[in-house]
Amino acid sequence: MTTLQQAIEQAKVAGNKAFIPYIMAGDGGLETIKPTILTLQQLGVTAIEVGIPFTDPVADGPTIERAGERALAAGVTLTKVLQTLTSFRDEITVPLVVMTYFNPVLAYGLEAFAKACVAGGVKGIIVPDVPLEESALLREALNPYTIDVVQLVSLTSPPERIAHIAAASQGFVYAVTVNGITGARSRFAANLEQHFASLRQASPIPVLAGFGISTPEQVKRMGSLGDGVIVGSAIVTALHEEDMATVAALVAASKGVFEKSTL
Repeated sequence: MTTLQQAIEQAKVAGNKAFIPYIMAGDGGLETIKPTILTLQQLGVTAIEVGIPFTDPVADGPTIERAGERALAAGVTLTKVLQTLTSFRDEITVPLVVMTYFNPVLAYGLEAFAKACVAGGVKGIIVPDVPLEESALLREALNPYTIDVVQLVSLTSPPERIAHIAAASQGFVYAVTVNGITGARSRFAANLEQHFASLRQASPIPVLAGFGISTPEQVKRMGSLGDGVIVGSAIVTALHEEDMATVAALVAASKGVFEKSTL
């Protein structure tokens, strides 16, 4: 069992759902990365998804895209983020999952990137523009350094593809809950319960819901379907506005035994 999966399983044993907040690294400057991560740890998150700003973020909605633009304007790069993480590695107590696109990783060099991730406490990576068919390249480079390659599965994936994605994913399966890009949603598809039941049956590792989850109620509702949630845009907005009460409320909603709820 990998470090990332173990953290999710530990949340389950404690009677909670896994909660992974997404942050845009360097939104507000590189100096914000350390206090943000340490604060989220104190709030009891399971892991932290560290987004790397990119000029063409195909999976990101307007909130995260604007955060990325602010970070890029502040001179934030993949190299600088990993160096910053390394500078306070001994204080990091939860697994970090880097969310990036393939071009920065390729430019960095796969082995050099893997070594920098290890130095910075990174336990997993999400690369939305690398499809399942090409993902072996990442696993071959990162697995020797015990870094998981997390795969995303969409609502439109047929059963046979779901099975292949579940078999290839490491750490957890990232179940996208909407058809489209990231961002807050008020409504979700009617067939999510059935979709998640199929995913959990096919997957030997935890299944977490992500995209569109933006309120404590949605954290509870989506958490009831799988093993936990990833919350992005709502966290990014709250951090940008220095609204830690909202962040704390979102994290707190993942605590406690969940009952099934109707979407």
